Amino acid sequence: MRVSVSWLREYLDLPADLPAADLEQALVDLGIEVESIVDLRSTVTGALVVGEVLDIEELTGFKKPIRFCRVDVGAANGTGEPQEIVCGARNFAPGDRVVVILPGGVLPGGFAIGARKTYGRNSHGMICSAKELGLGDDHSGIIVLPEDTPAKPGDDARPVVGLDDVVVEVEITPDRGYALSVRGIARELAHALGVPFRDPGLAPAPGATAEPAYPVQVRDTVGCDRFAARLVRGVDPTAQTPGWMRQRLTVAGVRSISLPVDITNYVMLELGQPMHAFDADRITGPLVVRRAAAGEKVTTLDGVARTLTAEDMVICDDTGPVSLAAVMGGETSEVVASTTDVLFEAAHWDPVMVGRTARRHKLFSEAAKRWERGVDPALPLVAIERAVGLLTAHAGGVAGAEILDLDHVRPPAPVALPVDLPSRRVGVAYSPERVVSLLEQVGCHVTRGVDRLGEDPGTAGVPAGGADVLTVVPPSWRPDLTDPADLVEEVVRLDGYDRVPSVLPTAPPGRGLTWQQRRRRAVARSLAERGYVEVLAHPFVAGSLADLLGLPADDPRRAAVRVANPLSEEEPLLRTTLLGPLLGILRRNLGRGHRDLALYEIGAVFHPRPGVGAPPAMGVDRRPTDAEFAAADAVVPDQPRHVAVVLTGDVDPAGWWGAGRPAGWADAIEAGRAVLAAADQPADRVEVRAAEHAPWHPGRCAELLVDGVVVGHAGELHPAVLAALELPKRTSAMELDLDALPAAPVAPAPTISGFPPALIDVALVVDERVPAAQVQQALVEGAGELLEGVRLFDVYASEQLGAGRRSLAYKLTFRAPDRTLTVEEAVAARDAAVARAAERFGATLRGA
Repeated sequence: MRVSVSWLREYLDLPADLPAADLEQALVDLGIEVESIVDLRSTVTGALVVGEVLDIEELTGFKKPIRFCRVDVGAANGTGEPQEIVCGARNFAPGDRVVVILPGGVLPGGFAIGARKTYGRNSHGMICSAKELGLGDDHSGIIVLPEDTPAKPGDDARPVVGLDDVVVEVEITPDRGYALSVRGIARELAHALGVPFRDPGLAPAPGATAEPAYPVQVRDTVGCDRFAARLVRGVDPTAQTPGWMRQRLTVAGVRSISLPVDITNYVMLELGQPMHAFDADRITGPLVVRRAAAGEKVTTLDGVARTLTAEDMVICDDTGPVSLAAVMGGETSEVVASTTDVLFEAAHWDPVMVGRTARRHKLFSEAAKRWERGVDPALPLVAIERAVGLLTAHAGGVAGAEILDLDHVRPPAPVALPVDLPSRRVGVAYSPERVVSLLEQVGCHVTRGVDRLGEDPGTAGVPAGGADVLTVVPPSWRPDLTDPADLVEEVVRLDGYDRVPSVLPTAPPGRGLTWQQRRRRAVARSLAERGYVEVLAHPFVAGSLADLLGLPADDPRRAAVRVANPLSEEEPLLRTTLLGPLLGILRRNLGRGHRDLALYEIGAVFHPRPGVGAPPAMGVDRRPTDAEFAAADAVVPDQPRHVAVVLTGDVDPAGWWGAGRPAGWADAIEAGRAVLAAADQPADRVEVRAAEHAPWHPGRCAELLVDGVVVGHAGELHPAVLAALELPKRTSAMELDLDALPAAPVAPAPTISGFPPALIDVALVVDERVPAAQVQQALVEGAGELLEGVRLFDVYASEQLGAGRRSLAYKLTFRAPDRTLTVEEAVAARDAAVARAAERFGATLRGA
């Protein structure tokens, strides 16, 4: 929000010598973030004067139109002779008065002006546009001063174009929509500086008449609880927006369009009430305010044909929608160059509806910005009276005596505030009189009384026997004041944040990280050390993701939680698996030229709890009870923490040393093993076996088990999934439920033997369907206590072994803690291990 100090002075008595630093500090003390305060007089240095164009010579032979102008600048150039200036703009003619900066001047941004030869002519200075002077973004042409401008050639142009003012730019938080107006900022400054405030929102305005200004029907009084209108007939369509209004709009960053439209924007900036101007002659039949039909279309003022949903609200005539209510008007009813009858509309719309409509259509207009933050419902008639007065004053016409006002606004709900609550919450002693005075400053109506404990929720936690309670009715322009905590904030804000002592709480003694936190860090460190790069994906997914991943119809991962107010309607669900968003990140990086990728994420997935009902309503006036916390937690979706990896391309890069090694299903399974090892899961409790589980390839998928419970899956992704997501062949992935892993057992200190090991290799021929992990487990059980380690190092199949047979080769390490093993002891342990494998799986020694 940008506003000039001269505009603010119309409604409050600012000291004439108020320094910019004091003005900024006053706003900051009120909790309003100040982006900048700029004294426009200092932005342009040197001679900036009014000039009158005497004659124009069109220069030809160049790539763009160029004009050689002779401009009367009075005595400003020291000679009184016309100034010769080359200019490319074409929106002016001889006799027009323009703004000229003479050689030696400096424009905003440090752009120095000098005399130079260009396009074959000498140019002494520049004829300026609004953008070049820093007054706005309009660079389509230079500034042509209105005919009624009293300044003559050679006069200082700063007062004429508004460069003698101070501009304040503030950032307004979403809960303070009332401050998105001159009225709101002026009221705030009046509080901070203790100066009188003249509220333009209290200006007298005639009420509704028996005969409406135009036939209007409001069918949804929740989405639109107030609708006012008034007609002005016989307006001069050629009337121009007065210079002072254009100047203020330009400072605020609003482009001048036409007088009726400029007036609606001006009133919006001044009062905070968005308005719309219809061409009454282009409306067919009565107006109807209603929810849109799904699929209905309207072409808005920006020329975009928009398809509506049932939540959008529209203003319709007999031809259909003519306006996307509260967001942007429609093309079919807009004010045009020939408009003579103007219908002004000022309404009050539901902020939630407006916010969702603006996001759905990606149409964040100035009106929508104000509606979703809250607009004073008492303003429509005042705004219409102001707009009608401005239009008739500058364009003539006759204001209709008929006034429409369909008012269904509910009065603000009273809020019960224990008078000592601000002191108890903030730690500053606020007297009851001070609390009442501060709340009345912002327009609240306050009555004081004593309520018995328990009769009002605002008295919770006060001493027995009753509480001194204030009943506070917020003003219509403060829809954000709904709870005692809001009123406490207002008391603290107006009394001064600087009075609140800066006392840091004593930190409780910590116990370090929990074992779950240590586990997550260990897993992340283990994957990073193996070359995986951590990414953070948004948890929101599209409804089509389950189909893209090929999940079966009865897969529990299809049941997703829908977000009530999603950031995007295209992704309204919370993820039930990490793989969808993670594969999206993989595809994005592939599209940017990366080929060898190994990514991982540790994050929560969300599973709904059907049939749990709605959460309990909890206020902000007290801490919820343990029962309320438990009831609310029971409704929250289950959120186990998962870890997932995806990899494609080469694991070992190719180079002059030889070919690289492509990533495959085995690498994904090894990543799962690494996660389990980092989570301190003993190897003898971990099992890996073949499985079929979407979205993995049914022949190249493994399930990871701990104590016989499936905790994850790994392997190569299904070709159909890779094709649907446009990913390379052989892309592999792993996903594991970290919360499903049991706590790590207490690990005994290892016994380290100083005696030499006995190393023996065995190659066992078994049926190809027998898992290698189960054969290894049999060897461990058979070898006994002397076995220190076992590792699979080769898998071999050939015609000599027979169809459906394969050889599994293991390295066995034997060692005794108290002696050197004899050959006989080692061979006996090996034979026992082989015997157990033969007994369980029919294994035979290869070559025996």
